[in-house]
Amino acid sequence: MTLVRDIMSQDAECARTSDTLVDAARKMRDLDVGALPICGDDERLHGVISDRDIVVRCVAEGGDPRTTSVQEYTASETVTIGADDSVEAALSTMTRHGVRRLPVIDGQSLVGIVSQADVAKNLPEEQIGQLVEAISSAPANG
Repeated sequence: MTLVRDIMSQDAECARTSDTLVDAARKMRDLDVGALPICGDDERLHGVISDRDIVVRCVAEGGDPRTTSVQEYTASETVTIGADDSVEAALSTMTRHGVRRLPVIDGQSLVGIVSQADVAKNLPEEQIGQLVEAISSAPANG
């Protein structure tokens, strides 16, 4: 059985709760990613911010990303997966919640990110189709 820790991207960099949306956008640009976990000073996961959140939920609504903090976009509940969970569990979680990326935790610590592509590379074809279909029909969430 393949575990999430075997396929995840390690050393995920976080946006800090005190960062502005511009800070987060620059970090996404520099890392060439579309989403970042949000971590507090305690290194605990507080949520995820995506490029879409910045554009659709702030800029398009007339907000100022230079003064708006990442904390304002922290969801009340963040969907995660455990590092020792199976790839099939990641598939199930992504499908159920309609997300393309999952922060990976070990205990209370963020240890990586697993993406739809990471999961797809490690599943049989029939399960990949299930994942793509479920996520394609879901609203756009990180």
